[in-house]
Amino acid sequence: MAARSKLIPGQPPLKEITHVPKILIVGGGYAGFYTAWKLEKWLRQGEADVTVVDPLPYMTYQPFLPEVAAGSIEPRHAVVALRRHLTKTRVITAKVTKVDHATKTATITPEVGEPWEETYDSVVMTAGAVSRTFPIPGVADEAIGLKTIEEAAAIRDKLLTNFAKAANLPAGPERDRLLTVVVVGGGFAGIEIFAELRSFATALLKNYPQISFDDTHFHLVEAMGRIMPEVSLETSYWVLKNLAQRGADVHLDTQLASAVGGVCEMAPKDGEKITVESDLIIWTAGVMANPMVKGTDFPLEARGRIRVQPDLRIVDDNGVIEGAWACGDVAAVPDLTGGGVGGMCVPNAQHAVRQGKQLAKNVVATLRGESPQDYKHENLGAVAGLGVGIGVFQSGKFAMKGFLAWGAHRGYHGLAMPSWERKLRVVGDWVGGMFLGRDIVSLDDRETPRAAFETFASRPKPPQPEEGSPQDASTTGPAYGNPADKSAADKEADKAKAEAATPNTDAAPAKKAPARKPAAKKTAPKADAPKADAPVAEPAEAPATESVKAE
Repeated sequence: MAARSKLIPGQPPLKEITHVPKILIVGGGYAGFYTAWKLEKWLRQGEADVTVVDPLPYMTYQPFLPEVAAGSIEPRHAVVALRRHLTKTRVITAKVTKVDHATKTATITPEVGEPWEETYDSVVMTAGAVSRTFPIPGVADEAIGLKTIEEAAAIRDKLLTNFAKAANLPAGPERDRLLTVVVVGGGFAGIEIFAELRSFATALLKNYPQISFDDTHFHLVEAMGRIMPEVSLETSYWVLKNLAQRGADVHLDTQLASAVGGVCEMAPKDGEKITVESDLIIWTAGVMANPMVKGTDFPLEARGRIRVQPDLRIVDDNGVIEGAWACGDVAAVPDLTGGGVGGMCVPNAQHAVRQGKQLAKNVVATLRGESPQDYKHENLGAVAGLGVGIGVFQSGKFAMKGFLAWGAHRGYHGLAMPSWERKLRVVGDWVGGMFLGRDIVSLDDRETPRAAFETFASRPKPPQPEEGSPQDASTTGPAYGNPADKSAADKEADKAKAEAATPNTDAAPAKKAPARKPAAKKTAPKADAPKADAPVAEPAEAPATESVKAE
């Protein structure tokens, strides 16, 4: 709806606004959510219409995924519902499969229904990142990533289900396979999920007396010679020592060569191959820009990210592309502090959130004829949780380890979680865990929610074929009256009918049947007439169209 300007006494009337600019945000992750959230706050009524398109109806707070997998946070509490918190924004749950900025249209493809073209005046590309894998045999079939809330919940349920299965088995290869966890990747995400699951597994032992600490096996595979490059070497060594004390094995300078059938073959740079069999393989060895950017006409850099300048406007070789913006993991944003790898901002939540806020400011400034400002952010440091009561924090040369760092981890991310409603839910989970312990219920069966219903559901019987028909002879199974499934009485009746229909050659000769006079006006052919002294035997219940001739 067009907005009408207010008349100011003593001034000529302003020109009526006949067109409200349309802003399309592609992606509802960190960057997309915060861009839309701040636009709602800073835009005046009628100044622009904002639309967010994402395949998921929520934004996932990814720093909480390791704690979700370890049972410390309820999965639903680690996500932010877009429709609940973006009340002034049009939210579309669908995929954007194409962006043609030359015509300023985007192709929206819903899960159900026909695709349609959405027009816009400005587009914001915030499609995020996905797990990046390598063509290692078995990884695509056996491993699971850690980028979505569904993956974190599935990891938790898998670990709990495997403990329950292993508790019923004697010592052996199958039991070892169920109690072995392999994590690939020694960055922040890999170390956090590895340490959190080690902590969770240790806590589970009191509920499974059949399983001892030595029965559980945790392996982390890292191709580099160190872990957690975001922190100092001293801090990373402390983490390695802590993990070793907790019974975890970290394989540095080692690559995963194969994971076919859950058999993980690890190839160290020096030494023989190490083989372990696992039912839970977690891949955290890198991310890449969402491949949907290949369906746009925007320029991409070598790593597949959209090229932007420091003010977050998309650029090509000819300069700024008007009405096109990008930030977050999908964009190559120059790091003006000089601390980024290759001169670009590291793709993490800290940058994505702040870039989204700056982009929203720049969009509003552009609409009002002002100049956009460059994005510049000094890294606040890195903080990680390594299980209940253990963490690390690094900011410059200052490092903190142990319980205080764990408290800093929870405090920082608890405050960073959008909205007080989400904050309170997460803090409630933490408080409940302190006094009641972690929930150890597995909901693994939710992958097949109708299985229990289908098992006991009554179904209509299929139509029965007529007795003696070809369908009767060819069909089998209880539903079709398989002879093997008949009652004893039915079998006896069938046997009696068969004996009656078959002449008994061992019995005494039958008496001659009295000659029958032919029916009136009907004369049987001579060739077919029976001899006068030949007995005629007629089977019981013989069909009317057949006759049996006795020799």
